[in-house]
Amino acid sequence: MSQDKIWLSSPHMGGTERDFVKEAFDTNWVAPLGPNVNGFEEDLKNYQGENVHVAALSSGTAAIHLALIQAGVGPGDEVLCQSFTFCGTTNPILYLGAIPVMVDSEPETWNICPESLKQAYEDRVKKGKTPKALLSVHLYGMPYKIDEIHAFAKAKQLTVIEDSAEALGSTYKGRKCGTFGDYGILSFNGNKIITTSGGGAMVVPSKDRKEKTVFLATQARDNAPHYQHSEVGYNYRMSNISAGIGRGQMQVLDKHISLRREMHQFYSKLFNQIPGVTLLSEPNSDFYSNHWLSAILIDPIKSGGITREDLRLGFEEENIESRPLWKPMHLQPLYQEYPFYGTGVCERLFENGLCLPSGSNLTDSDRSRIEEVVRKLFK
Repeated sequence: MSQDKIWLSSPHMGGTERDFVKEAFDTNWVAPLGPNVNGFEEDLKNYQGENVHVAALSSGTAAIHLALIQAGVGPGDEVLCQSFTFCGTTNPILYLGAIPVMVDSEPETWNICPESLKQAYEDRVKKGKTPKALLSVHLYGMPYKIDEIHAFAKAKQLTVIEDSAEALGSTYKGRKCGTFGDYGILSFNGNKIITTSGGGAMVVPSKDRKEKTVFLATQARDNAPHYQHSEVGYNYRMSNISAGIGRGQMQVLDKHISLRREMHQFYSKLFNQIPGVTLLSEPNSDFYSNHWLSAILIDPIKSGGITREDLRLGFEEENIESRPLWKPMHLQPLYQEYPFYGTGVCERLFENGLCLPSGSNLTDSDRSRIEEVVRKLFK
């Protein structure tokens, strides 16, 4: 294992990030405010379009927490949420003492299932608990079935928190993910399509909602000459240093998306003739994924007994990182006591799925090493 490690999704700098960070140091703007924060928010606003407003925050999880607060979620309230996701989506529900109601996925996009969502909502209402909000996720950059999900949410007057942490640059019918919900969530963690080393953002449709988000993210300080607080606030604002990295990353975002989509095409060709392997791809032309992570399912019955774990271990032996799909939240020890609605689609995805190296900085040599492992295993 002497070869360099091929990572699942590593940071990829464009070169101008240093300029923005240096300017922050030179002008002594190192606090959670300053021209880079304002500039990064404006860059994101212009990119997302659709007359949105953006608040730069410390993480995507922080953004979800503040969205739930503004949705009026509190102790004992129920929130419908996609089970097949990372804990950063669902943990903020627990922060507030609320109850997550887990909903299964559908097999086309691997995202929240409209039928299971309907079943969950109707059953909770029968039990005397009308859910307050819906947390839906664009998993691995793949847009969920927005028309169906949002039509249902509107009919039931559910606040929609649209987790686009993995979907910056993805679109549905030409419109950017993160702009469909009452609150849109972005993440700039180190493994995302662009990074601020750590950070996130809230995308909202009104200036008032942005101002409320910033107020809550800066310790909810009242407008007074002294420090005065009338409600609980949080230390959730992005720093000017991190925002400087983000400003440089915005200049290469579209290039990074193009390179991730090229990796997806590489895998499409690689697995095209291999029985039992299915690559997550757009269902039709309405969907446009940034393919933050390319992911596959392996059916051992059709693959000659080869499993996703065989491939993962084969990669590991050659110092190549891969990862099982997210373990559904309703299977996690932390969440087993909460209700789940569905037919087990996400459980089967977890059992048979693998995320593949997908970084925008992978080389032809890296691709050759990946292909060699696959060809050797599926000979």
